[in-house]
Amino acid sequence: MAWKGRLEAMLNVGLRVPSIMLLEVLYRWDVSSFFQKIQRSSLNNNPLFQYKYLALYLHYVGYILSLVLLTLPRQHLVKLYLYVLTALLLFAGHQVSRDYVRGELDSGFEGPLYLEPLSMNRFTTALIGQLVVCTLCSCVMQTRKIWLFSAHLLPLVARLCLVPLTTIVFINRFAMIFTGLEVLYFLASNLLVPYKLAKTAYRELVQVVEVYGLLALGMSLWNQLVLPVLFMSFWLVLFTLQIYTYFSTRDQPTSRERLLFLFLTSIAECCSTPYSLLGLVFTVSFVALGVLTLCKFYLQGYRAFMHDNTMHRGMTEGITLLILAVQTGLIELQVIHRAFLLSIILFIVVASILQSMLEIADPIVLALGASRDKSLWKHFRAVSLCLFLLVFPAYMAYMICQFFTMDFWLLIIISSSILTSLQVLGTLLIYILFMVEEVRKAPVENMDDVIYWVNGTYRLLEFLLALCVVAYGVSETLFGEWTVMGSTIIFVHSYYNVWLRAQLGWQSFLLRRDAVNKIKSLPTASAQQLLQHNDICAICYQDMTSAVITPCSHFFHAGCLKKWLYVQETCPLCHSQLKTHSQLANPAHIDAPANQNPAELGQGEPAPAAPVAQEGIESAPEAVCPEPELPVGTAAASSSSSTSSTPTTPSVEECQESSSCSEPGGVDGPSPNEEQKCQGGNQPIAMIAGVSA
Repeated sequence: MAWKGRLEAMLNVGLRVPSIMLLEVLYRWDVSSFFQKIQRSSLNNNPLFQYKYLALYLHYVGYILSLVLLTLPRQHLVKLYLYVLTALLLFAGHQVSRDYVRGELDSGFEGPLYLEPLSMNRFTTALIGQLVVCTLCSCVMQTRKIWLFSAHLLPLVARLCLVPLTTIVFINRFAMIFTGLEVLYFLASNLLVPYKLAKTAYRELVQVVEVYGLLALGMSLWNQLVLPVLFMSFWLVLFTLQIYTYFSTRDQPTSRERLLFLFLTSIAECCSTPYSLLGLVFTVSFVALGVLTLCKFYLQGYRAFMHDNTMHRGMTEGITLLILAVQTGLIELQVIHRAFLLSIILFIVVASILQSMLEIADPIVLALGASRDKSLWKHFRAVSLCLFLLVFPAYMAYMICQFFTMDFWLLIIISSSILTSLQVLGTLLIYILFMVEEVRKAPVENMDDVIYWVNGTYRLLEFLLALCVVAYGVSETLFGEWTVMGSTIIFVHSYYNVWLRAQLGWQSFLLRRDAVNKIKSLPTASAQQLLQHNDICAICYQDMTSAVITPCSHFFHAGCLKKWLYVQETCPLCHSQLKTHSQLANPAHIDAPANQNPAELGQGEPAPAAPVAQEGIESAPEAVCPEPELPVGTAAASSSSSTSSTPTTPSVEECQESSSCSEPGGVDGPSPNEEQKCQGGNQPIAMIAGVSA
C-alpha cells in the first residue's frame, strides 16, 4: 500500500501545478496594455475591445478560479480533471467527425465505400477514432451508457447508408449540437455543486478556527496542500520550459561562459512574479537540504540519519534568498539586471550552505582525531571534505572579485567565504595535532595549550577580518557616499562581528587564565603519593605519572582538571569548591554550609564539622577530630559540602582528651604533625580534613 500512498501524494501535487501556472499567466498578462494594443491596431471595431470591462472581470474571475483549484480537496480535484478530460475527448471526436466529412466532400464520391479504397480508408480511420473516444469517455465517467458519447458516429452511419453528402453535413451539425446540449445539461444539473462545496468548506473552516485557532488552520492547509513541494514542482516545470525554449530555437553550440549566462538568465526569467519567486525559494531550500544530506551521508553513511539534526533543514538558505530578493526588489528589475543580482544572491546562499556543511563536518572530524579510529576510509572522507571546504570558498571569493569591482558590500559578501576557509584550516590543524599524538602513542605534553593557541589564532584572524571590513566601510562612508542603509550595516557588523567577538574572546582568555592560576596554586603529588594513591584520573580514566591534589584530597591530571575548570569551579568527584591559596587564607571567602541555620550564623556559634576519611584513598597524614555527638554520615556530608562554616580549631588538649580522634591510617593518637595542625588555630577545618567522594 506504500506505492498507493506515494501515488496519491504525487497526484495531490501534480494536479495543483496547473492552478499556479494559471496564476503565473494571469499575473504576467497586463489587460490594460493588451487592450491598448488592440486600440492602436486595425481592430478598433473588434467586439473584444467593446467588451473591455467584461474581460477585466473575467481576468479577476480567473484569479478566483485558480485559488479554488489550488485549495480544492483531492477527490473533487480528480473529478474535475476527469470532467475536463471528457470534454477534451468529446472535442477530439468532433474534430475527427468534421475532418471525415470534409474529406468526403472533397472527394465527391457518393457510391458504396468498398468501391473506393480511399473512402474506405477514411471511413475505417474515423470509425476507429470515434470508437476509442466513446470507450474512453465511458471509462472516465464510469458509466455503461456509451450511447451518450456516440453522437459523432451519426455521420459515419449516414455515409454507410449511402446518404447524400449534403445531408451528412447537416447530420454532423446535429451531432455537434446534441453533444453540446448534453454538456449544457450536465453543467446545469451540477450548477449548485460549487455553492455546496463552498458552504461545506466554510463550515469546516469556522469549526477549525473556533476549536484550534488560525495557526492550526494555516498549518493544516500547509500540510494538506504540501506547498513547498508544490511550488518547487511548479518552478522546475517553468525552468524546464524556459531551457527547452532556448535550445529549441538555437542551432549553434554553446560555450561554457554562455551556459553560465544562460543558467542565470533562465533563473532570472523564472522569478519575475511572486509565485515564481516563491518557487525559487522552495527549490533552493530543497537543493540545500539535498546537499547537506549528501554531506552527512558521505561522512557517516546511514548512521547519519539515525540522529538527524533538525537545524540543517535547508530553510535558512531559502529564507536568506527570500529576504535578499524582497530587500533588493528583484522581481521589479529587468532580466539582465536581475541575472547579475541573482549571481550575488546565489553566491551568498552557496556560502551559507558551505557554512552549514562545516558545522556538520567539524565535530565529526575532531571526533575522528580524538577517538583514534583506525578506519582509513572514514579519515579520508572527513579530510577530503575539509579540503573541499578549504579551497572552494576561497575560489568562489576569487571568482566573484573578478566579475565585480571591490566595494563595502562585496567585501561583506566574500568575508563569509574567507571565514569558512579559516575555520576549516583551524579544524584541520587540530585534527593533525590529534593524529600526531596518535602516532607517538603517548600523550603530548601541554596539548591543551597548543589546541587553545591554534583556536585562538584563527579566532584572532576572524576578528581582524571583521575589523578590516568595518574599517573599509567606515572609510567608504566618510570619504565616499553616505547612506542610511550602509551606516546601519556598519553598525550591525561592528556590534555582532567585532564587539561580540572581542568580548567572547576576552572572556575565554580570562577563564583560561583563572583556570591556570588555580592549577598552579594546587600542590603537585609526589611519586610516593602517586604510588600510594594507585588509581587513574577520574576525568580521562588514564594512568597518572603526574597529578595535582585538590583541597579535598583528590588526584587529577593537571590538564584534565584545567579543562574541567573551564566549565565549573568545583571538584569533579565531590563537587566541593576549589579555592586558591589567597581564598583559603581569607576565611571570608568560605561560605556557610547548606544545612546551617542562618539564625545560628548570626549568633556567631561555630558549626560542627567532622570529615571522615574513607578507606582505600591515601592522603597526607592529617588529624581528624570529629564531634562525639555528631553522627558519622552527617559529619561526612557536612565535610564534603562545597562550603563550610566559620572554622574553629580545637587545641591539643581537646584532641588528646577526645577518644574518637584517630589517624586516617588507622593508628590511634595524634602524631606530632597533627599536634602542629591542632595548635595552628588560624587554619580552617577544610584544610586539615581529608575527604574522598
